[in-house]
Amino acid sequence: MTEPTHDEAHGELGARLNWLRAAVLGANDGIVSTAGLVVGVAGATSDRAALFTAGLAGLLAGSMSMAAGEYVSVSTQRDSELAALAEEKRELKEQPEAELQELTELLQERGLSRDVAREAAVQLTERDALRAHARVELGIDPDDLTNPWHAAWASFLSFTVGALLPLLAIVLPPAAWRLGVTVVSVLAALVLTGWSSARLGSADAGRAVLRNVAGGAMAMAVTYAAGALLGAAGV
Repeated sequence: MTEPTHDEAHGELGARLNWLRAAVLGANDGIVSTAGLVVGVAGATSDRAALFTAGLAGLLAGSMSMAAGEYVSVSTQRDSELAALAEEKRELKEQPEAELQELTELLQERGLSRDVAREAAVQLTERDALRAHARVELGIDPDDLTNPWHAAWASFLSFTVGALLPLLAIVLPPAAWRLGVTVVSVLAALVLTGWSSARLGSADAGRAVLRNVAGGAMAMAVTYAAGALLGAAGV
């Protein structure tokens, strides 16, 4: 069995980190949006059935919306990648010398000397011209095109996992504890997702956590105030 090259290993790591970051952000969206919804309803009523219905509806609507949006977005990206590959394949067939010159220039722009770039371009073209142009010119790996179904399921599952926390926190405790348990649980989860997203992106964790927690707290405060006003008005 051959060992993966450095570039292949680096590419796999980058792809894995992108998926992990997307999963963390999807869970974060599920936490914040569902928490805002159930806390808003809690401001208007303490009825457990109403809270559960609102939370479950928010979970299902949000997860389906995320999945559908991700599917459409990634499908468009995949269509664009396939179209670009088809165009590149046509150009390689119709004007191979011009494409070889283009590849040489692209390699020169990456720091290779003229002679080395020309030799590398010739060798890459002889080995697999389409793959060489796809990676160097288009930034596409023909063997690893984006998959819309994978993206859709990842978004659906990550949002659902995140949304379950505020849903369970608002319906399981006794009535007097519901709001406090929900707020504390949500803020603790936002600390975790903020820290995780920052670490995956090699960013400052403290700043990311502060933004995440502040945003979630503001969302819950606004929706609770709205719910309390509507409840007081008898709406």
